[in-house]
Amino acid sequence: MVRASDFRQKEVINIADGKRLGFVYDVEIDMSKGVIESIIVPGPGKFLGLFGHDTDYVIPWDSIKKVGEDIILVDMSQTMKKKYLE
Repeated sequence: MVRASDFRQKEVINIADGKRLGFVYDVEIDMSKGVIESIIVPGPGKFLGLFGHDTDYVIPWDSIKKVGEDIILVDMSQTMKKKYLE
């Protein structure tokens, strides 16, 4: 079993272009279903999720192709979304 907190230690890589997106900052969970809806990675220029641009990558669960020991592979060729966190 994998805990949601385990995702924060994993680097996210887009298999569409090989780009390193960064490390998971947060996860969105649907509490009524008990499933992870998406993972959130700080956008370009953010430092520790705090300073820099105010956009984050919100990666839907169905875009995640493989969760490895250290890396999460995602396919963002069609569904790149950014979210402004308040």
